[in-house]
Amino acid sequence: MDEVSNLRLFARLIEAGTISAAAQVLESSPAAVSRRLARLEARLGVRLITRTSRHFGPTDEGRLFYERCASILREIGKAEAEAALRGTTPSGDLKISAPMGLGRRHVAGMVKRFSDLYPEVRVQLALSDAGLDVVDDSLDIAIRVGLPLDTGVVARKLLSQRRIVCASPAYFARFGVPKTPEDLVQHNCICLVRRRGIFDKWQFEVDGKPREVRVAGTLSSTSSEIVRDWALDSKGLALLATWDVDDVLQAGELQECLRDYWCDVIELYAIFVSRQHLPLRIRTFMDHIAKEFERF
Repeated sequence: MDEVSNLRLFARLIEAGTISAAAQVLESSPAAVSRRLARLEARLGVRLITRTSRHFGPTDEGRLFYERCASILREIGKAEAEAALRGTTPSGDLKISAPMGLGRRHVAGMVKRFSDLYPEVRVQLALSDAGLDVVDDSLDIAIRVGLPLDTGVVARKLLSQRRIVCASPAYFARFGVPKTPEDLVQHNCICLVRRRGIFDKWQFEVDGKPREVRVAGTLSSTSSEIVRDWALDSKGLALLATWDVDDVLQAGELQECLRDYWCDVIELYAIFVSRQHLPLRIRTFMDHIAKEFERF
């Protein structure tokens, strides 16, 4: 920035016509301006301005230098104007990820509505149940379940909901409805698989105390959407977040059980890399989805 400051100093000197006039424009003293001009000339090794008691004006080298300075300063002004505009109007590329089922049923609609509001933002939505990483996968925002282990990122909570045990009416009609968490060991339970292994320890609350039940079954998947589909096909009981099954619960295609034993809570976060000056498109999208998830 010192170099840009020197370019502005010289341009103001030529445009003002005197050191005193330039000092007023620059809100400095004539002595300070004169010293800066002398240092600039010494660094360049040429005299840029002829200054005597009768004459103040650029030398040939000074005129050429001024033309280059003016051109550079115009480009800097354009760049600053463009940056300022981007700071008030969201624009540019935005790459986000979300879990498969949640992304298809909910986040995709949120992205569409965001795009309608901010058409200058080009959004790429990646759906994966693998838990994509904002750094390793070059994402701006990763919408995912649970807090990340990486302390170099920022997490903003979007939603907190309980998981429910559910199955189809046909499954319950054939195998019965479990009355207590312990009854689950007699049932075919469909389990989610995560990076750390199979999620086969289901959490409950019995008489105000936590109770963990280890379940088993013939089917498991890394995709909550597939677990949901298998439950709809009467293949077993599933433990899923309410955001995964709210529509089919309302339609009666799945039914909740063990409601009195309140399963564990699942939390959804938006993960992004910590930056001092977060681009407006990221901040705006974060606010947009946070407001959208308030409806849940």
